[in-house]
Amino acid sequence: MLLDGDEWRAMFRDFRTEAWRLETLPQYLMPQEEAEIQAFRDGKRIDLQSYRSGYTDRIERQRAEGRTNGRVRILARPLSEYLRFEFSRYYEPHVLAGEDIRILDVTDRENPLVDVQDFWLFDRSTVVLMNYGPDGRQINRELYEGDPAPFIAYQHIAVTESVPFSEYVSG
Repeated sequence: MLLDGDEWRAMFRDFRTEAWRLETLPQYLMPQEEAEIQAFRDGKRIDLQSYRSGYTDRIERQRAEGRTNGRVRILARPLSEYLRFEFSRYYEPHVLAGEDIRILDVTDRENPLVDVQDFWLFDRSTVVLMNYGPDGRQINRELYEGDPAPFIAYQHIAVTESVPFSEYVSG
């Protein structure tokens, strides 16, 4: 089953304990990001202390409710323009809001999740496959109807093999 609109938003509204994402691509081409990417290219930066968005508000609210949001980003250096944008425009403010963002840098090592595609894992029981074209354009989001155990294992590997975002950017 493909997820869009209200069904997709409900995944983030209704999870009980954890929403977690694996990101594997060097870029994502999302139409709603075009203006922000251009602002980044133009050298416009955001004030991390005052930045607010619907996403950061949701992260803070869910954290106060005892629910967690997290992700692991797999990458290799040098960072693509998109990753530099993502680090400054999304990851820093999202970490400040309470999201657990981790980095799995595979520049000088074998990728332990080389054939694993992007996915969301909700409450360690519901998997949504994020389907993208080779250029990073989203094709669709698909509710996975099989056993979530392999995705729980992928999450464990990703978290174990990664470092917190703040440690990665300071080191």
